[in-house]
Amino acid sequence: MRNYAKKQNTMKHTLQLSIFGITLCATISPSLANAQALRQTKGDFYDAFRQLDPEELPTPNEFRSASGAPGYKYWQQQVDYKIKASLDEKSKSISGTEKVVYKNNSPDTLNYLWLLLDQNYKRNSISELTRTFPDGDKISFGEVKRMMKMKEWEGGFDIKSVRGPDGQNLQFSITDTLLRVELPKPLKSGEEYSFSIDWSLPLVDNKLIGGRSGYECFTKEGEDGNCIFEAAQWFPRLAVYSDYEGWHNKAFIGSGEFTLEFGDYDVEINVPSDFVIASTGELQNSDEILSAAQKQRLQSAKSNYDKPVFITTPAEAKAAQANKASGTKTWHFAAKNVRDFSWAGSRKFIWDGMAVKQDNAPDVLAMSYYPNEAEPLWSNYSTQAIAHTIKVYGRMSFPYPYPVAQSVNGPVGGMEYPMITFNGPRPEKDKKGNLTYTDRAKFGLISVVIHEIGHIWFPMSVNSDERQWTWQDEGINTFLQYIAEQEWSENYPSRRGDPRDITEYMLSSDQVPIMTNSESVLQFGNNAYGKPATALVILRETIIGREKFDRAFKEYANRWRFKRPTPADFFRTLEESSGVDLDWFWRGWFYSTDHVDIGITGVKEATINTQDPEIEAKYQIEQRDKQPLELGAQRVKNVEKVVDRHPELKDYYDKTDPLAATKSQKDKYKKDYADFDKSEQDVLKLKDKIYIVGLENKGGLVMPVILKFTFADKTSKTVYIPAEIWRYDTHKTNWAYMSDKEVVSVELDPNYETADANRNNNYFPSRIEPSRLDVFKAKQGKNQMKDDELVVDPDSLKTHPMAKDK
Repeated sequence: MRNYAKKQNTMKHTLQLSIFGITLCATISPSLANAQALRQTKGDFYDAFRQLDPEELPTPNEFRSASGAPGYKYWQQQVDYKIKASLDEKSKSISGTEKVVYKNNSPDTLNYLWLLLDQNYKRNSISELTRTFPDGDKISFGEVKRMMKMKEWEGGFDIKSVRGPDGQNLQFSITDTLLRVELPKPLKSGEEYSFSIDWSLPLVDNKLIGGRSGYECFTKEGEDGNCIFEAAQWFPRLAVYSDYEGWHNKAFIGSGEFTLEFGDYDVEINVPSDFVIASTGELQNSDEILSAAQKQRLQSAKSNYDKPVFITTPAEAKAAQANKASGTKTWHFAAKNVRDFSWAGSRKFIWDGMAVKQDNAPDVLAMSYYPNEAEPLWSNYSTQAIAHTIKVYGRMSFPYPYPVAQSVNGPVGGMEYPMITFNGPRPEKDKKGNLTYTDRAKFGLISVVIHEIGHIWFPMSVNSDERQWTWQDEGINTFLQYIAEQEWSENYPSRRGDPRDITEYMLSSDQVPIMTNSESVLQFGNNAYGKPATALVILRETIIGREKFDRAFKEYANRWRFKRPTPADFFRTLEESSGVDLDWFWRGWFYSTDHVDIGITGVKEATINTQDPEIEAKYQIEQRDKQPLELGAQRVKNVEKVVDRHPELKDYYDKTDPLAATKSQKDKYKKDYADFDKSEQDVLKLKDKIYIVGLENKGGLVMPVILKFTFADKTSKTVYIPAEIWRYDTHKTNWAYMSDKEVVSVELDPNYETADANRNNNYFPSRIEPSRLDVFKAKQGKNQMKDDELVVDPDSLKTHPMAKDK
């Protein structure tokens, strides 16, 4: 190949390659290829493309197939509940009786049952005893008040009795947040067993204690004194018994939420008579509960597809909170094929709703519940965000599977349950006392509603296990949330999903792999939400492509709808359906803490050596003459030389350029050229330039290489190189690009789509990166805290384990 000498301030470097007489090849030792999968003992080769099977993923079986689909013998348990519960507004507690019908669909015989008591707030619980304290000498008022409250208050379930179908008492025991019930006789495969539990549960002051449920009371000066109650994990619920773990009896420490069995629910909730209740399921006794006006408005909402209709108006809510009614009412709800049941209630609630049309599926009634303190934000955006979510998620997976979808404003900032979600953002009062909201509050509400309603697909329908793998519902749901947000408005300020937003986290040493147990995850939001969501965005947009990815993702969602998938089922389904080998991707993004930092080490420009000695001699002379004279020759350039004084000393060699072609070279070329076939002669005549791009992987995470070539005519072309370019060497490699146009610059990852954490090495030639410096006045000495002032950073403490990052 022809050499192009380096020019000052250009991208060109000298490269000497020969077409003839040299054979370039790469070989891999069979012994190395076979041995490295277990243990690499020679060299530093790392096989980033080693298959996950059989090392990391469980062996396929009759319950879970190698394709990622449920096996031909897949099974799961069925649990039905009939619950009668009462809310005591004064004591802020719930008491109730539940009848449970447990059907054993497993092939195993069960001798006992495990139930979850996730709200078992006890001072001696694992959750409370393992609360950690941050470094430093600061503590928030809220944390101190919480410690004071927990010192005097003992929450948690009071299990009054567990009875069999004939009323006989059953033995039971409590282990932290788990209730074990001893069966009077073994429950065989295919059999079912009925039992009842009487229990009570004091609700927590959510703003003080934290958690996923509780109450919020409006008792500050100028407020009405009423409360909003949100009941979640509020009754003993059957733990999962699965094919891959048996009993899922890991205590609830705070971060790992839960997985549950599907079943049918019949629930009666007795509350003050002026309360409005939002709940999982459909209201069964509207004639007894609602006024004639409310019933008419509810019917109107079911046929209004444009904007929400008030079912309980702001004026009615204000009147109710000002004049508490006496007596109680019982709201009756029923829900089929759900894995949990939650509800919320208050006399402060405004209630609105609208219908959402689905393709090839029943309409959905979208509804929101919120106090006047949430206006004007909630009536504008909450229910509309529900409707938007139903359309986007339905397109990406399957139609919304339930008749109602609800968003409730209260103390919990963001939490999901079947058909109902708890969401937090509210407006604030301006200096004049008027409620107003910022853009952050607006987009915060839209995003949290999308996210929490999205959870009704993942994991409320696609029933993954967040007690073990938070990312499998949070990360997948955040990915879909990102898609929905971007379709809400131009330049929507999404918090997570764009590849450039995860780079700082991926550089952090304070992280663990995504495939870490939920209770041990560091930087919960980045690890369980942001990183997996970004990974799926990159898969969809860059690695697989939208069409193939969307088909594969929909395949996963429909395969595991109302079933219990594991990460292996997700990994295998996406590979099997898309036809793209992704083991390298799962290994790097989900099983490691490597980051993406691919750089360009250099670019060489080359043309073909024609082998013609006259052409090549002229080229060599031109390249030599472009270079400065050697230093000694420069210094004596104007000094008279010996041969100038004695011309007779000059001979043939002084008169002939040493690089000039000789007769023997010309004769040999004629003979060799005659032996070349037509294709070889065409190679020697090639005028295109070949650009050899040197690449280096400094972050450790192998990824596709995306190169944008800009030409001298100011046009450009972007080339996508699969990640397999790193299969022989994960540290460095070269790639060649042929062009009939002169390349003037090369940029790696021009659209910021691979989460490359360091862009300083993404350009050739290098470019100066712009920056902005903030100027400040230095203060003398340290700031001293006043004796009567406590500076509090509420984010300086680790959040309560039962408080969720959403």
